[in-house]
Amino acid sequence: MTFDEMLHAVRRVHEQRHFRQNGGEDAAWRIALMAEELGEISGAITKGRGDLGEEHADLLILLLGNAVAFDLDLEAAFWRKVRILGRYRTSTRDGRVRLISRPLRTRARQRNESLNRKSGR
Repeated sequence: MTFDEMLHAVRRVHEQRHFRQNGGEDAAWRIALMAEELGEISGAITKGRGDLGEEHADLLILLLGNAVAFDLDLEAAFWRKVRILGRYRTSTRDGRVRLISRPLRTRARQRNESLNRKSGR
């Protein structure tokens, strides 16, 4: 199934169930629903409750619903962000790696910063 097919399926649910007219596309409500789904994902991981795949699918459906509710081009935003992530640096804490939004410094920038420190600038 493609991204467009998934988005279309979620859009159809929103239309058939009249989400826009009945508060289902309210931003605060959608945030609360996503927090609830994150809690269910946490429970599936830490306590073995529920189906981890299904809980992730629930969150994905909510995210796709946000694209419908807020008229977002989520696919374009996704690919833009993936390209940006290539410029992020990694950080390790307690043996776990994550990406940090501060971009990687280029060699030229590192060299200039080093020269500036040496010259007292």
